[in-house]
Amino acid sequence: MPEENKFSFENLYSRRAPEGRPRVSTVKRGKYDFAVAYPDPKSIPFDGLVEGLQDALRVEGEDLAIYAHPQGYAPLREFVADKLARDRNIHVSPDDIILGDGSGQPIHMLIEVLIDPGDVALVEDFVYSGTLGQLRRFGADVRGVETDNEGMLPDALEGAITKATSQGKRPKMIYTIPTYQNPMGWTMTLERRKAMVEIANRHGVPILEDDCYADLRLDGDAQPTSIHSLDDSDSTMYVASFSKIIAPGMRIGYVTAPSAVLDRALVAKSGGSANTFASYAIHRYSTGQLDAHIEEINDVQRAKRDAMLAALGENFGDRAEWSKPNGGLFVWLKLPDGSDITSIRDDVLDKYDVGYHGGVNFAPDGTSGKNYARLCYGFNSPEEIHEGIAQLAQAFENEGAL
Repeated sequence: MPEENKFSFENLYSRRAPEGRPRVSTVKRGKYDFAVAYPDPKSIPFDGLVEGLQDALRVEGEDLAIYAHPQGYAPLREFVADKLARDRNIHVSPDDIILGDGSGQPIHMLIEVLIDPGDVALVEDFVYSGTLGQLRRFGADVRGVETDNEGMLPDALEGAITKATSQGKRPKMIYTIPTYQNPMGWTMTLERRKAMVEIANRHGVPILEDDCYADLRLDGDAQPTSIHSLDDSDSTMYVASFSKIIAPGMRIGYVTAPSAVLDRALVAKSGGSANTFASYAIHRYSTGQLDAHIEEINDVQRAKRDAMLAALGENFGDRAEWSKPNGGLFVWLKLPDGSDITSIRDDVLDKYDVGYHGGVNFAPDGTSGKNYARLCYGFNSPEEIHEGIAQLAQAFENEGAL
């Protein structure tokens, strides 16, 4: 069809429509894939999931002919409620839980019901890029709060709230990943968690706690209790997921929040109930086997984490700094000030077959962190990690970043 005869949508898009991005036929991944927080592919419990699914289909399979409860498969919500009470000291009923597509959809739901264009959202000075993208999608004024290896600095948080409030923009939320933080890897101390709750309550700002990595403890003391459990004002929202402890492709996560917020979030949820087929498999498998599986995958990831830390020491030495996480899936690499490893990321992937994400992806201002990279150790074997980190160091040298 001639170009001049083609229909144009240019003047029809909603004011809230996101900017488009090019579609690609395949997503390029490096042989050494340190870019995305995949779990170990060989640790996915295929047999257990299949057996659980078969059992559920024998007993409840005909229910696939009807639309499920809008909050998701009730037995899985019951399992989540029990797990939260036992592991995170969060005491809610199954009716206080909504299942969603991973944790991303629940986060999207909460942002949609709370954020108007121009509203201030406070986040860590580097934080999960998926949430940053959703906050920007709804026009939030995203502001980073300084952190150290124990979490958000209380004085910096207080100052950020005070500054925004003085501008007539009391923050709508504090978004935090307090346990094995993405991308920096630290775990917020109990003292910092208590301080965050006290400051937030005093200023009337709710907290969104993203706890997706809490089960991935590799060593050290048990992680502190959840922020949600420390807040008796009913102002903390909580999301987590089965993605990192079973498989991202299952696409099952969950949210709990104050009742009035959940009521609105449920309306904002698109696509109806979370996938019942996947929920069957996760529920039946998790009920009897999840705890042992988490121990198994943590043993696997501990070896991979140790391999990455050792390889960084061997190949970067004193030319760089990096975090030493006690859990999760991330190492946060810092090159000297003035280095730019963000702009060369695609070249490193194409030429050296090593994937990583540059620090700018995680910066609230979208420009800071050019000399940082997030490295994920979950996917490759320890041997491949040693090879890939050596290749990465060579790439940075060849490209002038080291």
